[in-house]
Amino acid sequence: MTEARTFTAQDPIRVFLLDDHEVVRRGVMDLLDAEDDINVVGDAANVEHALVRAPAVRPHVAVLDVRLPDGDGITVCRELRNQMPDLAVLMLTSFDEEDALLDAIMAGASGYVLKQIKGTDLVSAVRTVASGQSMLDPATTARLMRTLRTEPDQTPQEAPEIAALSPREREVLALIGDGLTNREIGKRLYLSEKTVKNHISRLLSKLGVQRRVQAAVLATHLQQPDPTRH
Repeated sequence: MTEARTFTAQDPIRVFLLDDHEVVRRGVMDLLDAEDDINVVGDAANVEHALVRAPAVRPHVAVLDVRLPDGDGITVCRELRNQMPDLAVLMLTSFDEEDALLDAIMAGASGYVLKQIKGTDLVSAVRTVASGQSMLDPATTARLMRTLRTEPDQTPQEAPEIAALSPREREVLALIGDGLTNREIGKRLYLSEKTVKNHISRLLSKLGVQRRVQAAVLATHLQQPDPTRH
């Protein structure tokens, strides 16, 4: 979803739930269904059922548990988004693991939250990803970024996708990694917002990713800019 979307009681956010623990699943379902602008349209306890049921109900948001008895929610995320590119996926897990976060982002997830999240914050996260924005647990994301930047066996060689970027695209990617908006990037590089959008569109294509947050993760692999440049 590239455009922000507003949902109402008449046009609610359609949510699909995947969690192998019935108590958790029912709790989340009751929590979300209590909101006027959210409607849980389906649920599943395992990967097999999720891959059949979710496409049938065409949800706007899928809330997926990461660890499941017959697989994992990250695989489900990838499969469902292949079938429904506009689907926003929110990963819900009790495991605070950097690898899972990176895998979820690269599978196309819009958000990643821990099961310890407050109910009101989970509702907010669903609304956030439904509107086309990203919702990542800040503490977990910060740790992931530090891990990627300080990985001991990381070599200075860059991935070929990053090497294929033009100097300007590399500058834009680095600023995305710093969390800047299109407007802020434009001011920093003296470019119009439209030009920045064009650069971002091209670099996403070259990197083989669809979402800005995926590019932000890849940006951490860029070498630090030359401190003598201003």
